[in-house]
Amino acid sequence: MKKVFYILFFLSVSTTTIFAQNDGNDQNDRIREKMKEFIQKRLRLSNAETEKFSPVFIRYFNEWRQTLRNKESVPKLDLQQRVVELRIRYRNEFREIVGERKSNQVYENQEIFIDGLRKNMQAERIKNKEDRTNRRFRSMIE
Repeated sequence: MKKVFYILFFLSVSTTTIFAQNDGNDQNDRIREKMKEFIQKRLRLSNAETEKFSPVFIRYFNEWRQTLRNKESVPKLDLQQRVVELRIRYRNEFREIVGERKSNQVYENQEIFIDGLRKNMQAERIKNKEDRTNRRFRSMIE
């Protein structure tokens, strides 16, 4: 149990920055849906499991987002503990739907999704920066 706590603790540290900003509900909903679809595909859930999993995951995601939004008002260690407690609580609900092994993989796949999203966002920022630089350079030449 202690090992699981440490793993979840370190995973939660890496997720606090990417989703802590409030970028609007529309983007939040799109990210939630994409993450849910990604995790369901990675876990290879049956149709029956998907029907049961989706509402629980949506509740988990919304609570997780809400917890991360409080990062300024809560010490970092307390925030990490709240995320870990949230994951442990929802792991039990996921276990009832998809079993022990897959319930643990939900969070692993969440981290994979977040890492991919981070890389995507970083690549887009670099591309936008290059585009701005190229536009300025072209305008100087013309």
